[in-house]
Amino acid sequence: MKFGKRIKEQIQESLPEWRDKFLRYKELKHLISSLAPAEYIFIGLLNTEIDKFNAFFVEQEEDFIIHHKELQYRIQRLVEICGGNDEMFREEISEIRKDIVNFHGEMVLLVNYSNINYTGLAKILKKYDKRTKGGLRSPFIQKVLRQPFFKTDLVSRLVREWETTMDVVFPASDSAEAEAERSAVLSSAAAGEGIFRNTVAALLTMREMRRGSSTYSAFSLPPLNHSDSDLVLRSIHIPSPIPIPY
Repeated sequence: MKFGKRIKEQIQESLPEWRDKFLRYKELKHLISSLAPAEYIFIGLLNTEIDKFNAFFVEQEEDFIIHHKELQYRIQRLVEICGGNDEMFREEISEIRKDIVNFHGEMVLLVNYSNINYTGLAKILKKYDKRTKGGLRSPFIQKVLRQPFFKTDLVSRLVREWETTMDVVFPASDSAEAEAERSAVLSSAAAGEGIFRNTVAALLTMREMRRGSSTYSAFSLPPLNHSDSDLVLRSIHIPSPIPIPY
């Protein structure tokens, strides 16, 4: 699939309030094809896009840190307050499970946001160099690699922490009741009450963009390993925590 179509689909599959935060790939591509702007003008346009990515990414990251602490507190309070009240515990833990699934999904979406915008920048720089016979891509990408929006270590760590928590709040069980409860939480999210569907689309996009191929280059994101890719597929078909392919 051509990248222009991929980023368009990914924007449509993203959260509505995120859609104007992605790279203006189509506009930049058209500008290169029709005008081939001077390098300083083109760099200025790309820097404006990077400023947009950074501002959005950092804001989301800060919100995630706050939400992370709030969810931890809710779980701790649930254990302390509910005690032996099984009915109250079941109601509260059901809400917390839904919130965890959505929180985990939002963080996956942010990692995908970083991936797709980095890939878009690399591709648009390649097109500019081809059109102008220049060598802008390599030095500019070195700058991109130092940008906040590209550095997803903190978000990826939070994702892994909450996957561990999901294993606890979705305990493995052979009982029909436990399995039904797991299915109900994720099915409600998949039906539109959460962001499960957006998360699945993001996971598939990351897997596709980062798989090894003959076109892999020094500017490509590293391919996913085989086990990560398998887990992505399994997460779509069975009610289990969604693994982050990172």
